[in-house]
Order: sequence, then structure tokens, then C-alpha cells
Amino acid sequence: MPVLETTLAGLLLWALIGYLLGSVPFGLVIARLLGLGDLRKIGSGNIGATNVLRTGNRPAALATLILDSFKGAIAVLIARWLAAEDAAQLAGLMAFLGHCFPIWLGFKGGKGVATFLGLLLGLAFPLGLAACATWAAGAALTRISSASALLAAALAPAWAWGLGYPSMVMLCLVLAAIVWGRHHANIRRILKGEEPRIGKKS
Repeated sequence: MPVLETTLAGLLLWALIGYLLGSVPFGLVIARLLGLGDLRKIGSGNIGATNVLRTGNRPAALATLILDSFKGAIAVLIARWLAAEDAAQLAGLMAFLGHCFPIWLGFKGGKGVATFLGLLLGLAFPLGLAACATWAAGAALTRISSASALLAAALAPAWAWGLGYPSMVMLCLVLAAIVWGRHHANIRRILKGEEPRIGKKS
């Protein structure tokens, strides 16, 4: 049962909590701890798991993927537990924005895919599972992480509607639009046939 009311002040608090959780740059921290260098100067310069994988360290990339997903899910679950569904969706959205635009890095963060998938898993496990399966299918077919992410994001609103979560369709549309916007350079490279394959070392 919710213990915190979702007043305007309460929603602003959950927005802040979600943002701060999402803004923790796990990929950057893990890479530095393991002596892999500054991710912002490696490969695509992104702080996410795909770019960590380009260092050749698969365990580090997996850890980044899990932690970036977890911060999206935990923001949703805590807000839902202590408040209500609207607070959970807001916290998830802000965790996603925190990852993409972290204050600690001058608002230059990752592209949000792992956090996007994690918050969907937290909001509705079947929906998150469908999005993850879409990403995995895209990765298996194309071997291009960005193409898989774009496919998963594009289909998320349809999955939300089809699986019986109409209240999450708008959130999925917003998230999908941001994911696509964050991948504008990748889209250009995909169209030119220049986008690197998954696991290609920098």
C-alpha cells in the first residue's frame, strides 16, 4: 500500500529521485575501475554497455548493461512501492533522462537503451520482456546494437497496447522518440552501411 501521497510536491520528489538514480554513469565508473580508460575517448564516446564492449572486456560490458538496466527498474519499483503508478512512470522516465543527460557529465550521457529496457521490466514485466526479446531478435539478425535498439523502441508502444497496458503507451511513445533522437548519428551510419557490428573492438 502506498505510504507517500502523489501530490505535486511528491511527484517532483520522485522525478528528482529517478533522475539522480539514472544519472549514475556505471559504464564510466566500471571502465575506470578496471583500467579500461575514459569511455568518452573510446569508440563512439558513449558511456553505455555497447561502447564498454568495444574495449574487449565482456564482463565489464555485461556489468554495465545490468547496472544501467537496474537503475531504471529500481526507480520504478521504489516509486510504485512507496507511492503510486503515476509516480512509478515518472520516476522511470526521469531515470532514463538521467542516464541520457547526467548533470555530473555536463548533461552528455548515454543513449538510454539499457535503462529503457530496465524501466519497462519494472513497470510491466511482460512488456519489458517483449522489448528485450525484440532487441535480441534485432541483434541476432543485424549484429548492430543501434538497429536493435531502434527496433525495440519503435515496437514498445505497440507491445504496450497489445499486451494490455494502454496506460503505458504514451510513456513508451515518449521514450521511443528520445531513443530515436539519441541515435540520429547511428541512423546516418546505418543508412551508409558504416555502423559497427556488435563486439567490434575499438
